Order: sequence, then structure tokens, then C-alpha cells
Amino acid sequence: MALHFGKREFEQPRPMNSGMATPRHGQSAAVTPPPITPPAAEPEPTPAATTTNTTTPEGGSKLTVGPNIKLKGVEITDCDTLVVEGTVEATMDSRVIQIAEQGAFKGSAEIDIAEIRGSFEGNLNVRQKLVIHATGRVTGHVRYGRLVIEEGGQIAGEIACGPGAAGAKAHPPKSVALAA
Repeated sequence: MALHFGKREFEQPRPMNSGMATPRHGQSAAVTPPPITPPAAEPEPTPAATTTNTTTPEGGSKLTVGPNIKLKGVEITDCDTLVVEGTVEATMDSRVIQIAEQGAFKGSAEIDIAEIRGSFEGNLNVRQKLVIHATGRVTGHVRYGRLVIEEGGQIAGEIACGPGAAGAKAHPPKSVALAA
């Protein structure tokens, strides 16, 4: 049983003045107090009301750099998901990066999955899937396993398909500038 402001949860507050006239001297009043009922149990959350983040495994670590926040000169490791809504200048080896529309990342990143809605500038090695949304811009040395570019998304620089050195030998990097 939880306590809230010094009262037990199942107790209902009693009114100070019920709005009825107070009996005068010599008169009796038959007032029955309201019945005390235990509170109803809280309903279990329905699956539709439960939100889960599919990119972050349960118990995984997630770092969010919020709007108007600048994170500079750091090395980010052992982070399952980095969400960039502000500005980050860093070196990163992680699982997932998500750059929001107003977000910007400058530096080097070794990532499994990258979703870019803002801007990325630097060395980007995506081991699995790189998604550049319509508002996204990626510039620099880019290597990816699979690539998805929405109409309006931009990619420029030295771009190679296939992560790692083996992919670079099989498909030599070409300097290109694409705008979907």
C-alpha cells in the first residue's frame, strides 16, 4: 500500500464541511459517512499502448544529444544507439546512429545502421545499411553495405559499396556527388 501525502491509498478524503447546516444545541443530526471503497486496480497496459524502440534492444544503451546541445572532442563507444538532435564532433564505433533533421555529426563513425535526416560530415563506414532521408546530407568518405536514398537526400564525396577493406578492393572508391 502506497502513501500519498500522509494518507493511505485506499482511504478517501473526508469533506471538511459537507454543505449541510450544523445542528444547533439540543438538536441531533443523523449523518451517515460515505462508504469507503478500495480503489480499483489499474488496468494492465495494452500492447497498442506500449511503445518499444525497434532499433534499440531491450536493455541497450542509448545516448541522445538534444537540440541546442554541442558535444565536441569525444570518443563514443559501447553505445547501442546515438540520437543526434544537436551537434556532435566525435569519433564513434557503435551499432546505430540516428541524426534528426536539425542534427549534425562531424567526425568519424563505424556503424551497423545509419539513419540520416540531418547532416553528416567526415568518415562514415556503415557495415549494414545507410538510409539518407529526404532532408539528409552526407559528405566525406562513405562506405556502406546497403544504401537507401529518399528523393531529396544528398550524398557527396568518396563513396564505396561494401564495408571494410575487402569491399574497397572489389569496388574501388569513386568520387561522386549525387542528389536524389
